Amino acid sequence: MADKIAVISLGCSKNLVDSERLMRMFADVGYTVTDTADDDFFKGTGRRHIVVNTCGFIGDAKEESINEILSWGELRKDGGIDGLYVMGCLSQRYASQLPGEIPEVDRWYGKTDWAGLVTDLARRNPGAAPYDRLLTTPRHHAYLKIAEGCNRFCAFCAIPLITGRYKSRPVEEIVAEVRMLVSRGVKEFNVIAQDLTSYGIDLYGKQEIARLVNAIADVEGVEWIRLHYAYPNEFPLDLLDVMASRPNVCRYLDIALQHVSDNVLSNMRRHITSDETKHLLDELRRRVPGLTLRTTLMVGFPGEGEKEFEELMDFVREQRFDRMGAFAYCEEDDTYAALHYEDSISPEVKQQRLDRLMKLQEEISAELQQSKVGRVLKIVIDREEDDYYVGRSEADSPEVDPEVLVRKSRQLEKGRFYNVKITDAYPFELIGDPLEDETDN
Repeated sequence: MADKIAVISLGCSKNLVDSERLMRMFADVGYTVTDTADDDFFKGTGRRHIVVNTCGFIGDAKEESINEILSWGELRKDGGIDGLYVMGCLSQRYASQLPGEIPEVDRWYGKTDWAGLVTDLARRNPGAAPYDRLLTTPRHHAYLKIAEGCNRFCAFCAIPLITGRYKSRPVEEIVAEVRMLVSRGVKEFNVIAQDLTSYGIDLYGKQEIARLVNAIADVEGVEWIRLHYAYPNEFPLDLLDVMASRPNVCRYLDIALQHVSDNVLSNMRRHITSDETKHLLDELRRRVPGLTLRTTLMVGFPGEGEKEFEELMDFVREQRFDRMGAFAYCEEDDTYAALHYEDSISPEVKQQRLDRLMKLQEEISAELQQSKVGRVLKIVIDREEDDYYVGRSEADSPEVDPEVLVRKSRQLEKGRFYNVKITDAYPFELIGDPLEDETDN
């Protein structure tokens, strides 16, 4: 029986894509691969190996990664698994410290040394295409990573220290990956990068995200394209024309703003002002009617006093973001903020501000969700549960956004699109009934 590999992926969707590529490589050299070490993983004969793909972005993510490694380390020490290997952001960043602290790990790898890991374990080179992978998401949707790294160097962020400078993938390679995935049944593509707006500068000398999205939209069988992790400074406005004109490009944009106070934005080294931020948001909404905006904000960064925090609260009240996440500032090793600022705001104050901000957003979300009652939305079905089918609209990205619970008044198929009339709304989910007229699939 073939040896088994379980690739445990932690952190963001960009990490998940890396794990899926690693799984494809292991399958190519004859391993039985899975993304979870469940009971079936431990049945039968053959050697069993665990790969933990770690996250090292913020303190909580690092703690989760360490705890995951330690739990598998205990099993490795007791002989319950035959090998334990660690890769990813945490491993890349702390390559000199971790091996001595967790000796149960057989070998440590960086963020992108997938081929090295496979070659070391299998004693042969993987032959899979560089973008080929085994999807761990439902087969009708996939994440599409178009670049690695970041050139922004925000004061709080360690990502450039981990991943290095921005590296775009060629348009032709990305489109080839899309065609391959469409042939396997994928209809929805969630385009991801640390910074979508810088796409193409390193390869083509200018921003080319609009050209790339147009090229993906041209591929027959692509039903939805959703864009994640834009940067507000130097935003490529030609992308808005693509979003407004192409029917299979979702009117959805995930753009991390972090803050709105000029003082805090300057300390964060975001290279944008409060007025410029508000002007950009006005332009986004004007040029893409019906746009769903998702953002991420931070509280407790050095320089955020009560005045700056109240300015942030007022900003959220005014903008009424469709989706919003937030987190409290956590000092990260070797970042500009860690080297130059004092983290003087207490954890208690940070948590109080975070709670207030998220409570405000929950109230806004409830009102925006309620406004959808009576509307007919195009919904993709992700899964079936006891009482409902569970799906999403174009305004709902997998895992991070609300879901739509569709009553079982008739048989629906996973991965297909249906028109659903919304009858009830809650802050983080909608409920509706399927109509008889299906959308095109």
